[in-house]
Amino acid sequence: MTANRNHAWQLARTPPEGWPTDGDFRWTEGDIPEPGPGQAAGETLLLSLDPYQWNRRRNGTEQPGEVCHGRTVSRVIRSRHTTFREGDIIFNTQGWQQFGLTGEGITDFGYMTPRLLDGDKGPYSYALGALGMLGLTAYAGLIVQCQPQEGETVVVSAASGGVGQLVGQLARIYGARVVGIAGTQEKVAYCQETLGFDACISHKDPSFREQLANACPDGCDVYFENVGGPVFDAVCGLLNPNARISLCGMIAHYGEDIAASRARWFEKAAPLRESHGLEVHPLFVGDFVVSHQAKFLEEMGDHVRSGRVVYKEDRVKGLADAPHAFRSMLTGSNFGKTLVEVQPGY
Repeated sequence: MTANRNHAWQLARTPPEGWPTDGDFRWTEGDIPEPGPGQAAGETLLLSLDPYQWNRRRNGTEQPGEVCHGRTVSRVIRSRHTTFREGDIIFNTQGWQQFGLTGEGITDFGYMTPRLLDGDKGPYSYALGALGMLGLTAYAGLIVQCQPQEGETVVVSAASGGVGQLVGQLARIYGARVVGIAGTQEKVAYCQETLGFDACISHKDPSFREQLANACPDGCDVYFENVGGPVFDAVCGLLNPNARISLCGMIAHYGEDIAASRARWFEKAAPLRESHGLEVHPLFVGDFVVSHQAKFLEEMGDHVRSGRVVYKEDRVKGLADAPHAFRSMLTGSNFGKTLVEVQPGY
């Protein structure tokens, strides 16, 4: 890559149904942006890749020609900002590019406010995971929406992913029995042996339904939905009266018509809402930033510092590999929270 230039991935087209292809992204080169009044220019250190980004691109929220959206950890290189100074490490939303702007007049879709990071309070990368939007997602969906009680059974799909691993650990801290659903046996073992889940089942196992039922002898009281599809079908038969679901994502359907898939999901849930008093809570993390971000950061920060919560990251080196890493994450080839190391050493 040329020195002193800004390299970026732009959305090349509004993608059709299916998973990402090389034709969906365009590699570009341009000038490093100069900050205006109230702005800071930052060098991207770490880039977060998350499933919701694919939905943004397919539903038109992100337009062709725009730099692909993504939350970032950045180092301020020039500043006219009221708070951020040169050399500061900050959380912001610069997207899939080496350099970007934060501050006045810059649209930020990060849901969590750009902020100065303190390396003494946890690894900088955790601002994109355990102490960032994904952590708040886990906290809001499980604790705020579903309110797990001691002794209840909590089931979480995509259990080793960026959100799922936090949901399971929080549920354990709150005294619940935790059953994870993951893909590979390596992920299953990690959830049980490292994260302390009471059980974890591979949805790829031919006897998945039977194993899941055996792991939930008293049924399921709380289900944190990240997947949809056959996984949701298996959980439905185990839901107890007055069970609660936090509907976070349906990654199994992200290559399909999202609205139609969501409608089918609710059709499956409807009979249980009538017969079991099932509560379904659609989860949009932006709804919880103002009301719960401060409390979440305090509580989760304490869990991280004490070692009660650990966090696995799946890192890819170099911005050039972002599209490949993004595709791998969506199809389940990642293991943990997917990050791109745009600059090494962070």
